[in-house]
Amino acid sequence: MGHDQPQRPGRLHFGILGPLTAALDGRPLPLGPHKQRTVLGLLLCRANSTVPLELLADALWEGSPPRTARKNLQVYICALRKLLSTAGHGDRLVHGHGGYLLRVGPGELDALRFDQLSRAGRQAAQGAAAARLLREALALWRGPVLADLAGPEAIRAEAERLALLRVAVYEDWAEAELDPRGPDGPGHAGGPGHAGGSGQAGDPGAVAETIGELTREHPFRERLRVSQMTALHRCGRQSEAFAVYDEYRRLLARELGLPPSPTLEARYRALLTDPPGPPSAAAPARRRPSGAAGPLLPRDLADFTGRKEHVHRLLKVLGRDSGQPVALTGPVGAGKSSLALHVAHRLRDAFPDGRLLVRMRTPDGSPRPTGAVLAELHRAAGLPAPPLGDDPADPAETAEAAAEWRGRLAGRRVLLLLDDAPDEASVRPLLPASGPAQVLVTARTGLAGLESAHRVEVGPYTPAEALELLGRIIGFGRVTADRPAAERIVSAAGLLPLAVRVAATKLAVLRHLPLDEYAARLADPLTALDELSVGDTAVRPRLARCWRDLPEPARDILRILGSLPAPLFTLEEATAALGLGLHRTRQALESLIEACVVASPSSEVTAHAVLYELPRLTHLFAREQP
Repeated sequence: MGHDQPQRPGRLHFGILGPLTAALDGRPLPLGPHKQRTVLGLLLCRANSTVPLELLADALWEGSPPRTARKNLQVYICALRKLLSTAGHGDRLVHGHGGYLLRVGPGELDALRFDQLSRAGRQAAQGAAAARLLREALALWRGPVLADLAGPEAIRAEAERLALLRVAVYEDWAEAELDPRGPDGPGHAGGPGHAGGSGQAGDPGAVAETIGELTREHPFRERLRVSQMTALHRCGRQSEAFAVYDEYRRLLARELGLPPSPTLEARYRALLTDPPGPPSAAAPARRRPSGAAGPLLPRDLADFTGRKEHVHRLLKVLGRDSGQPVALTGPVGAGKSSLALHVAHRLRDAFPDGRLLVRMRTPDGSPRPTGAVLAELHRAAGLPAPPLGDDPADPAETAEAAAEWRGRLAGRRVLLLLDDAPDEASVRPLLPASGPAQVLVTARTGLAGLESAHRVEVGPYTPAEALELLGRIIGFGRVTADRPAAERIVSAAGLLPLAVRVAATKLAVLRHLPLDEYAARLADPLTALDELSVGDTAVRPRLARCWRDLPEPARDILRILGSLPAPLFTLEEATAALGLGLHRTRQALESLIEACVVASPSSEVTAHAVLYELPRLTHLFAREQP
């Protein structure tokens, strides 16, 4: 027996329903570098089946494997096999039939356990017994499948398959909770139910609280709509139940030109004649069942890169019960929204009552009315819709809706993300009055008037971070092959995460385009902004929205600063160009710094004066303006 072989094999457990995890007897195992983790993730996605070498290589090198791909893959396999051997499971990972197979039992992989519980729940004889098993299956989910490895197509396909299966299991769970055959054990305190006109339901409140997010993600799934209507009706929220039907009817007519199905029509007619459940059933004090539905957040970026200090600081600040709003500020394209979303996903356990993201602007960049934002928050919280819409509302009604929202937050551990806030006035009505709820705001301005806010400034990437993102998208081999050109590309993109991502995506699509040729295109001031566009993503429209938000005097100043020969300039150079005098020029520059348009980098200090900086892309955009 080898020195590293334990006397008794330890208990293994793997997780892919969320970030990749592996543990031996409850202790995490070191899984090695990213590519090695990707190999393990793919093997677990197809546990107990052979994964072809070609599929593994394609996932690791995005369709362009190097000549040493097979050898490198063998290195990762050997490292994983050694890791399993030290745990007493060296025979689990085997080679055969042109690939590799990892043997895993149902109790050792959360995806297999999810499948086992789901099948048992569907086969259960009673509604409450089925609900219990299905609830246990849903509780296994910790987030999107392999959220930390979601780049390769093979993993994305498996993640989509399992995500759809999870929705179907959620539908089964919701219907089991609403089954008239009633509870068979503790924990179901639902009031009288009316499925088909009689009987006791399980927990309609749990369904009503969690189903809204899934109906937004999957608006055409009729089973979700039927369960949502039934649950709301039994919670005494009759008007909301009917609103669900009306919204779905309009959606079908508008998008598909179809009427509701006979099943949905029958459910709607039954609810019209059934008495609603008691309002007490809608009491929102209970927390959502763990895993029954995810947070009201978009998916985290699979290739989120850098910002380690920012992430550490935000996790520390938001983990405190200070009630102090946190403001993420910085120039357009700095990745504030992606950073906020990444941190919110990391705070799942700290905010069990919910994490909500609200866009504070419309798709064209216009600020949303406070009434529209409050109406969205009311819907997300399961509150009756306030008498507010997208049109400006009466100030008294807006204040009343804001007070009701703050009351909803009282005593609840909720994280609210307000993305791209236009100003302080749009944020203040949404802040909790007290309690453990926290608010994270992103904004293109400094939000200097937001009282007691903890501010975190987000600037461009470091060169190392920008190169890492470029490599993660186009392949590190391509970056290494012409590193000087890669450095020129990220520098010409101003080290801004948005611009680097656009440039990298373009290079990933145009794999024939040499890096040095693209670097030359970006270096040309006349073509740089045109080159930073791919698909429906472009840098110029983002800069245009920021420009539109500025008052006309600020735009005039930027036009003049754009005529300066270089983005870096001194106060004296700006004074000479603007012709305003030293004091007024300093005031104008400080106003632009507050708007996150001009920067004063602390490292750029000469022996005589501080240097100001107009970021390269803003400098180019300002030059274009008439």
